[in-house]
Amino acid sequence: MSGQSITDRITAAQHSVTGSAVAKTVCKATTHEIMGPKKKHLDYLIHCTNEMNVNIPQLADTLFERTASTSWVVVFKSLTATHHTMVYGNERFIQYMASRNTLFNLSNFLDKSGLQGYDMSTFIRRYSRYLNEKAVSYRQVAFDFTKVKRGADGVMRTMNTEKLLKTIPIIQNQMDALLDFNVNANELTNGVINASFMLLFKDSIRLFAAYNEGIINLLEKYFDMKKTQCKEGLDIYKKFLTRMTRISEFLKVAEQVGIDRGDIPDLSQAPSSLLDALEQHLASLEGKKVKDSTAASRASTLSNAVSSLANTGISFTKVDEREKQAALEEEQARLKALKEQRLKELQKGPSSSATTAASPVSMDGGTINTAPAIDLLSTPSFANSTSKAASDLLDLQPVFQQQALPISTGLPTANTWGGFSASPTPQPQTARGLNVDFDSVFGNNVDSAVASLPGQGQIPSGQQPGKLVSDDLDSSLANLVGNLGIGNGVAKK
Repeated sequence: MSGQSITDRITAAQHSVTGSAVAKTVCKATTHEIMGPKKKHLDYLIHCTNEMNVNIPQLADTLFERTASTSWVVVFKSLTATHHTMVYGNERFIQYMASRNTLFNLSNFLDKSGLQGYDMSTFIRRYSRYLNEKAVSYRQVAFDFTKVKRGADGVMRTMNTEKLLKTIPIIQNQMDALLDFNVNANELTNGVINASFMLLFKDSIRLFAAYNEGIINLLEKYFDMKKTQCKEGLDIYKKFLTRMTRISEFLKVAEQVGIDRGDIPDLSQAPSSLLDALEQHLASLEGKKVKDSTAASRASTLSNAVSSLANTGISFTKVDEREKQAALEEEQARLKALKEQRLKELQKGPSSSATTAASPVSMDGGTINTAPAIDLLSTPSFANSTSKAASDLLDLQPVFQQQALPISTGLPTANTWGGFSASPTPQPQTARGLNVDFDSVFGNNVDSAVASLPGQGQIPSGQQPGKLVSDDLDSSLANLVGNLGIGNGVAKK
């Protein structure tokens, strides 16, 4: 089975239609592909836990619904996505997990679809038990042991005796559930179980570091405890030695599957003489006869034990800090890549041909047009009117040029001043034109413009310049009709 199944695609499409981005991401993170959940989907789920407008119960319930599948791949990846969100997501998520009445109910899960399904079903049952125990531990102590402050002033080192004796068994139960995963190197055969093993490996380091600091605090207070407290403390310490052996075996498996040796902490065993000293102190409190031991020898034994356990704690802390540094470097590399991508986008900039309407210059082919701006409100000049046809009001806009007719129609064209100019075909002027005293209306500059127009610069014989024709308006119109008739006759020829 490889690649997304038809069911995966249909489910993702349904969530796309309904507009549920969280449900769609959960579906894509828990497909039937035999590989771990993709990082981009897990990062999105973590981002969702930090958003106040995201419904955390809905997110958790969606992950729980995916565990109802009969496919071991989908169920295993759902558990892995849940675990990843509990570790790296906002604390609101694990708080909701701890408040649920029911958690993962996979104690009888079995995928009978194939031999691999039988093998992986065993680890699914163990894994779900650990996640349940992790949520229950948070419910009991109101914090996550893998995230508590460590060191001399840490949570486990500063806890009082009564609370310490109640808290350490909770850590032991969670550690037992983790170590019960009990996987061998030759069983880590696919990306799904490998992804879950890496999360368990990181949890084991942090959880055992908190466990180790609790034991150091217990040993420092042991010789000042009451008899019942010493009995409980001795039992806790014996269990701690057993779990130290098991965690060593678990870390050996991590080394066998290729985890760097520097990421695996060194475990230092406490001297065996410490156990004898603890048992003798309890026996003395119970009134039994024991061999005499000086306070100096007990103090020396206790000091050696605490020192060895402190070295173990330092080793765990170094591993944790190395992981934090690696995560920080990865985040810085990601930010650098985003910054470089943004700079490239800014360098490209807008298109070179794009200009604004208010700009007085324009870009054309990467060059700047330095032509002077035209004052649309200025008076048009008639100095170069001889090189043009009639100059009209449209000449005020420089982009509008007078266009010549593509063909000769033989019809006279009207000019701006009310007269008619002949078509490009020369026509004889047999009729008298209409003369108007333009000087009295427009000024002296009009004479040159009117004189340059065909048919307008000629004054008929017997007519005084600067005066109107002697005939009335009817004779002028008849004159005009005669001109039009002559033009049509020439066009027909």
